[in-house]
Amino acid sequence: MTHLFFFLTVALYGCATAAYLACLVSTSPLLIRWAGRILAAGFAAHLLSTIHLASKMKYLPLTNMQQSLSFFSLAIVGGFIFFDRRYKVTTLGSFITPVALVMLMASSSLHAEVNPLHPVLQSNWFWFHALIAFASYACFAIAAGVAVMYLIQRYFLKTKHLGALFQKLPSLETMDEISYRCLTIGFPLLTVAIISGSIWSEKAMGSYWVWDPKQTWSLIIWFIYAALLHGRLTIGWRGKRAAILSILGFVVVLFTFLAMKHSIVW
Repeated sequence: MTHLFFFLTVALYGCATAAYLACLVSTSPLLIRWAGRILAAGFAAHLLSTIHLASKMKYLPLTNMQQSLSFFSLAIVGGFIFFDRRYKVTTLGSFITPVALVMLMASSSLHAEVNPLHPVLQSNWFWFHALIAFASYACFAIAAGVAVMYLIQRYFLKTKHLGALFQKLPSLETMDEISYRCLTIGFPLLTVAIISGSIWSEKAMGSYWVWDPKQTWSLIIWFIYAALLHGRLTIGWRGKRAAILSILGFVVVLFTFLAMKHSIVW
């Protein structure tokens, strides 16, 4: 049943991605509605797949790269659906759904056996930390997607290339607002994730901070987004500079998530 839901999710995310990319060249309201419906159906199937796997394993599927990639994809899609409902930014799906689809396909290409839970992970602090961390990462993914759109729209305005794609992208003000909202949600979540991860580390290994590589890089991520938030609040960082730093921050998030996959602490 888990595999059925999973492959249904891949198919639905693939169709949704194609539909959202088509929205870049078409203004059909019907296409826009169906893109959203297909993605919502994919998200529901993905959620059911995750719940079914969790019920079979008796713990949340977040303990290896295959499961984590799938859950990261789920979090990104959930985050996009939330912001799309709030801001009606259909075009953002053209930049976000391909990322979620690639993550899910990468997850499907990996093989991971269902093993008994490692004693180090048998802590409520670990699950709380992991869920909050993925929620923050999803916010940063949305912010990065918006930043890419912002830079494209800014280029169009600067070069006075006001073509079809320009008309479909949200205004710079709307994208800046979404980016700021993602930051004000994602940064506090990341802070809570780091604190709860430290508490879990102390309970599992007797030390709040062991300078594990993933701990160190998570702290680097925190400083990047702290600098971005501080710059926006104190010296009015907006526009191109904020967009580039947002993209850089998410690149570091992906590096930490993928390159530090063997770390046991974070």
